[in-house]
Amino acid sequence: MNEVPSANLNLPDPHEIRVGVGQLLKHLQRVGVEYLPAADPGRAEQWTTTLLASVAQPAPVAAEPSAAASVTPEGLGQPAAAAPPAPAPPVAAPAAPVAAPPAAAPPAAAPPQPAATPPTAAPQTPAPAARPQPAAAAAPGPTIYRTASLPIADRQASLDHWGQQVAQCTLCHELACTRKQTVFGAGHAQARVVFFGEAPGADEDREGIPFVGRAGQLLTKIIEATKLSRDEVYIMNTLKCRPPGNRNPLPDELKNCRPFFEAQLEIIQPEYIVCLGLFAAQSLLQSAPSIGRMRGRFHNYHGSKVVVTYHPSYLLRNAKMKGAVWQDMQMMMRAMGTLPA
Repeated sequence: MNEVPSANLNLPDPHEIRVGVGQLLKHLQRVGVEYLPAADPGRAEQWTTTLLASVAQPAPVAAEPSAAASVTPEGLGQPAAAAPPAPAPPVAAPAAPVAAPPAAAPPAAAPPQPAATPPTAAPQTPAPAARPQPAAAAAPGPTIYRTASLPIADRQASLDHWGQQVAQCTLCHELACTRKQTVFGAGHAQARVVFFGEAPGADEDREGIPFVGRAGQLLTKIIEATKLSRDEVYIMNTLKCRPPGNRNPLPDELKNCRPFFEAQLEIIQPEYIVCLGLFAAQSLLQSAPSIGRMRGRFHNYHGSKVVVTYHPSYLLRNAKMKGAVWQDMQMMMRAMGTLPA
């Protein structure tokens, strides 16, 4: 058997009840309950007194409530299955008919919530600004020579060394078997201009000096027209051996001789290189256009300005092209600052 407590030690405060009932009435009005009694402080106090008296009496323990509690203010907290509640005390009629309360304004919209802010990552310590670097210098290779310029004596010694290497070369078996001697090159080791031909002819093969035949004599006149002499320039060929019958150089022969003429140019490091003929231009620049398409402008080889023009032997067969060669030489002279006014 359950023991009924002798006293309720957690009685609500009357003021709290009045406030709570007032809030409940307002809520019922908002949800549409009509015909509520007019707000009357005396009525509320009377109702509060009755409620306090009821909660002050120890209620008998019911076996099981049979229904949910009523929601009307007068029966708040009373079991629905119990005897009908006592009629409420008469309420004085209001002086004027009480109109139905106006439709409650819709509840104020909740203030807009700020958009969810993504979790803020822990502040990162900014990396120190990279120190500005100076602009990178042009990469070596296709624009500058690989080695530093040598004194004149060292240049000549290096050229002599390479000349000995060429004299012992047998990479091109046919050329090595048919040549009388190699033709390495001749001229000034610190020349400002290098004249670069294709291959030695019969006269060159016999004497071991480049451009000494009829084509060589015409080249000497071209050089002198530029206000230079053969002693001031350097003259060499792509191939260092004469091809049999003065035939055109073969691709393998050009490939085998390439390290030799590259070494010569690396030692001399001229300001200008005059390519005489198609094979010389194509071998040096490693390009395939015709002479006509390459003429009229400077090309580049490791910083040297390259002029492409016709070979003197071609001029011996086509004298009308001498004017074109003279135009090419004038272009170079203007760049050198030696063209007469």
